Amino acid sequence: QVQLAESGGGLVQAGGSLRLSCAASGRTSNRYTMGWFRQAPGKEREFVAAISWSGGSIYYADSVKGRFTISRDNAKNTVYLQMNSLKPEDTAVYYCAASMRVTMREERYDYWGQGTQVTVSS
Repeated sequence: QVQLAESGGGLVQAGGSLRLSCAASGRTSNRYTMGWFRQAPGKEREFVAAISWSGGSIYYADSVKGRFTISRDNAKNTVYLQMNSLKPEDTAVYYCAASMRVTMREERYDYWGQGTQVTVSS
């Protein structure tokens, strides 16, 4: 079992930045791919970014490419999502998740955090 806890969400003006963190605990010895997903009100949850255990494979949704950066510190069991040039359409609950596969597919993630709210005002 792996427990995931997100932090760093909040309210920011359009054009601003936030950095989300996701701390993992429990069975962190496995080499999990870590992903970020988000769910806006009235919409389905969608993929945002993913990073393999080594950091050698990184994926982004087209909507965030060039603005968001995913990274990880395995020594701290923490994954980050640096979000720059935020837009009102980035408003959502952001979730981190862990998978034994290198994947962008939501259904292949085994463990999920509770989510952190990001609100971008115009």
